Amino acid sequence: MARLNKYLSEVGYCSRREADALIVKGKVLVNGVPASVGMQVSDKDQIVIDQKPLKASQKSKKPILLMCYKPRGIVCTTSKIDENNIIDFLHYPTRVYPIGRLDKQSEGLLLLTNQGELANAIMKARNAHEKEYVVTVDRVVTEEMLQAFRDGVDLGDVTTRPCQAWKSGEYTFHMILTQGINRQIRRMCETQGAHVRRLKRIRIMNITLGDLKVGQCIDVPQNKVAKLLKDLGMHAFRLG
Repeated sequence: MARLNKYLSEVGYCSRREADALIVKGKVLVNGVPASVGMQVSDKDQIVIDQKPLKASQKSKKPILLMCYKPRGIVCTTSKIDENNIIDFLHYPTRVYPIGRLDKQSEGLLLLTNQGELANAIMKARNAHEKEYVVTVDRVVTEEMLQAFRDGVDLGDVTTRPCQAWKSGEYTFHMILTQGINRQIRRMCETQGAHVRRLKRIRIMNITLGDLKVGQCIDVPQNKVAKLLKDLGMHAFRLG
């Protein structure tokens, strides 16, 4: 037996967070009855999602970790409600889902997997995993602006963690974050009177965008997978 959100994550249907959202919206039935958040299920239960039965064949036998260059305009969701969702864009033959999010108007590195345990380990905010971005704004980047970012910015409802930031052009800078507040970089820039013109993620932990082309999606190389699992403390985990 396992909690329903964990079960759907482990069979590669979606992340735990997305599973809970589907449950709350009433889109999940277990043995013909609307599911509830936190309920326990097993392989013997009949699970229906969006009026489609979850079949045993949907349980992928091969663990998958993909790296993708997400273009601007694509939404990081598995929901069919969004026409420009990442799943329809990639047309990957096996059910995978994004690890975390990259907002619609942002581009760059996105990881996808069918392994819930791996996704949760990467997304846990308390683990403070690094994510690196290249940011272009509509005003000249100043040392005062960068220092404010390094010290942490009050966004009203939350104060950002201190981060690394350095100038790479008159209107461009790099930033390394260790948390995932919604629209964090855009909101941080707004506190300094700047608006983001382009936002590209180029690294998640040890995995870099490299020379991946826009829209391209490949398996994460095995040497990078091994380093990632080591950094996550998942030595016994097997991927690929």
